[in-house]
Amino acid sequence: MTDKKKKPSHPEADFDQYQLFVKSITSPASSDSEALIERIQELNKEGCETHRLLTAGVGIAAEGGEFTEIVKKIVFQGKPWNDDNKKHLMIELGDVMWYVMQACTALGVSLDEVVIANTYKLLARYPMAQFSVDKSENRVEGDI
Repeated sequence: MTDKKKKPSHPEADFDQYQLFVKSITSPASSDSEALIERIQELNKEGCETHRLLTAGVGIAAEGGEFTEIVKKIVFQGKPWNDDNKKHLMIELGDVMWYVMQACTALGVSLDEVVIANTYKLLARYPMAQFSVDKSENRVEGDI
């Protein structure tokens, strides 16, 4: 019998090492309150309404998650497609829009400007105004 160690059949995670790794590649503003406060103050001096921007970003993600939760339950878990659930989706979408308007306010733009810019972006991607998997998957440089 040999003393050879048997190789694991799958990689093993070392969460303590991973946590140290994550800490080592985290920005100062994400890992230190004073650095975050300094960054917010810098941004505010540059005209960024960080309070609104943060409200919008966190709110869009949260409310988008609530909207997606209902969609998940309808599509995958048998929740009925009925007027009550459509109304619930509409209400959550309204909450998303509230935060979108917060973002517009933070950026100093109107929702009309956002829609127009989005239309130009999509027309550049899809010049014939028709979806294409190829153009969706293989974007030209600068297409965000």
